[in-house]
Amino acid sequence: MGSCSGRCTLLALCALQLVTILERQVFDFLGYQWVPILANFVHIVAVILGLFGTIQYRPRYIVVYAVWAAIWVTWNVFIICFYLEVGGLSRDSELLTFNLSRHRSWWQEHGLGCLHEGASSAGLRALHSQALVSGTGCALEPSHVEALHSGLQILVALLGFIYSCYGVSVLMEEEDSFDFIGGFDPFPLYHVYEKPSKLLCKQAHL
Repeated sequence: MGSCSGRCTLLALCALQLVTILERQVFDFLGYQWVPILANFVHIVAVILGLFGTIQYRPRYIVVYAVWAAIWVTWNVFIICFYLEVGGLSRDSELLTFNLSRHRSWWQEHGLGCLHEGASSAGLRALHSQALVSGTGCALEPSHVEALHSGLQILVALLGFIYSCYGVSVLMEEEDSFDFIGGFDPFPLYHVYEKPSKLLCKQAHL
């Protein structure tokens, strides 16, 4: 790209996305959230393609990253609506686990600063010694934690989409200017061999 400002910013955004999505992937694994796990994996691949395209000046890879960034924003909007129960969605459903388990988000089972109470009974004592008291004494609601995670992903993805579009436009302009100068034109080779061919013709006439 012409200047390092846009290119370096896009590289920084891709690196930030990798760090944040790896953190999110860990907690999705702990909560057995299979649909988000698959989406996070595709996102990691797309971000790596964006990094590779930016470093190697490959606009096609950056376009793939830009398209996925738009899809990623839509996905995270859905996640926010899911955990905030907007539009008839319920965070207690098994939609994000493919109905394979009854696990919920890790943050819903291990809320930040939430109080716990003993759950031991006379007959069953060994399985669970504590049970989470939902919504009691939590420093931050688990659904809000998930919404904040998705909000951060939306913000970074939007910035990545903007800078990727800018980077593709700059690369395409540089390729057009290179073609205009004659970078891919074999015509200069004709001029290299033009003079010797003229000399041979003159010698033949003599």
